[in-house]
Amino acid sequence: MSDDPKPWQVLASRYLHQEPPWLVVREDRVALPNGVQIERYWVNEYEAWCNVIAVTPDDRIVMVRQYRHGIGQVHYELPGGVADHGTPEESARTELLQETGFGGGAWSPFMRICANPSLASNWTHTFLAEGVERIAEPDHEPTEDLRIHFMPVRDIPQMIDDGEIVQALHAAALLRYALQRA
Repeated sequence: MSDDPKPWQVLASRYLHQEPPWLVVREDRVALPNGVQIERYWVNEYEAWCNVIAVTPDDRIVMVRQYRHGIGQVHYELPGGVADHGTPEESARTELLQETGFGGGAWSPFMRICANPSLASNWTHTFLAEGVERIAEPDHEPTEDLRIHFMPVRDIPQMIDDGEIVQALHAAALLRYALQRA
């Protein structure tokens, strides 16, 4: 729109820390359109993330349950991770297969969302895969300790309300999916 806010001008940038893909922090000096300058504005640079709402032929969502050290808790999540296996869809297919052993089905882009556009540089790509089936044994990475679960679509909103699904990017996609199905 013509009356939208204008982008900030980057006057200078420097990296404070670089350990891709997990921790890259950039410090920018920026000028706002009104002339105000912010001397130190930090941006976390991340690779794109991907996940998948994988629905089985009997209408259950394939989910994983795992420990997340940042909050020190175990919760349900969608299969997914860093989009480092080609395109975001190729990465989502790889993550689903590696984490759960499921694949196949009819795939389509479902949602593109950003965790925190104020401070993070990346997007999360969610795909819908309908009719997935077990095609292999899971092949977890050494840092993964996952349990596979199958959840009826009707249970998802209550699981979010009960705090069983706390990953905001996953909750947003799952709620959108549940609403479309209602």
